[in-house]
Amino acid sequence: MLAITGWPVLLKVLGPFAGASWGWLLPWPLLVLAFYVINMALTPRRVRAHCYREDPDEFLVRKGLIVRRLVVVPYGRMQYVDVNSGPLLRAFGLAEITLHTASPQTDTKLPGVTAAEANRLREHLTERGEDRLIQL
Repeated sequence: MLAITGWPVLLKVLGPFAGASWGWLLPWPLLVLAFYVINMALTPRRVRAHCYREDPDEFLVRKGLIVRRLVVVPYGRMQYVDVNSGPLLRAFGLAEITLHTASPQTDTKLPGVTAAEANRLREHLTERGEDRLIQL
C-alpha cells in the first residue's frame, strides 16, 4: 500500500518534481480505495469459480473467471495428494489440496477447502487411486 501511494512523495523529495503542484497527489487515495472496493466486490465470484467434482473414474477441477480451466485427473494417474495448511489457513480452519500426477501440466490445486474436507478428500482420492492402479 505504501509502495503504491508513497512513490510520488519520494519523487517530490528527491527533486524531479520540485516545482510541481501537490494537487496531482489528491486522486491517489481515491484510486486505491476504488481498487480495494472492486477487489472486494469480485471476491465472492472468485471463490465460486473454484470447484471440483468426483466422478467414478476421474476427478475434475474447474477454476478461473475470465480464462476457465478444466483439469481432469484420472484416479489411476494420481501419484500422491498433498494437504498444505500454513498458519493463516489454520487460523481459519482451511487447507490447500495439491494433486500430483506424472505430468506437471495436470497437477492441480484446490485452495480454501475446510481442513476436515481436505483430509476426507486426501483419504478418498488416495484410496481410489490405489484401486485404479491395481486394476490396471
